[in-house]
Amino acid sequence: MKLIVGLGNPGRTYAHNRHNIGFRCLNYFARLQSIPFERRQCQARIGIGEVEGEKVLLAKPGTFVNLSGKAVSCLVRRHDIPLNDLLIIYDDLDLPLGKIRLRQSGGSGGHKGMKSIISALGSEDFPRIRVGIGRPQVEGLSNMDEDVIVNYVLSAFSPQEEEVIKSAIFIVAEAIDCFLTQGIEAAMSKFN
Repeated sequence: MKLIVGLGNPGRTYAHNRHNIGFRCLNYFARLQSIPFERRQCQARIGIGEVEGEKVLLAKPGTFVNLSGKAVSCLVRRHDIPLNDLLIIYDDLDLPLGKIRLRQSGGSGGHKGMKSIISALGSEDFPRIRVGIGRPQVEGLSNMDEDVIVNYVLSAFSPQEEEVIKSAIFIVAEAIDCFLTQGIEAAMSKFN
């Protein structure tokens, strides 16, 4: 079984925030594959299905992004998922809006949700898809200003940005499918 996790914050308030791109990508993929999120397990909403003969568990942690490691590590243990069969989808400030990058492993890049997952799993050796949300453009302030970053990731995309993001969500769904059927290396080769 493969475990695909989209990161985001639970609740309608956060539904269209930049930080919720992982949830949005997973929701779109789940609709395409007719996999409903019918159950709760390990502090996450989950859906179980099959994609081209591959059993798949889709999960949206309900722990808020920064504590995603709790849910992910619980699901990995409960379902005995090897880390190379885990795929995390999340937002990335350092990628231009709508760009996606797949990696086999790596650090958190400053993303607190990924930091939580790496800490809880005790490893950074698992595949991930980063979806670019760009950086805030605020005059007179450093891009590293924590309040600016928090406000930015918890804001919604503009109508123009939304069009770019919709295309990215479509591509992420194709990348997930490729990961499931051909593996992370093939997905990286095709989508990076």
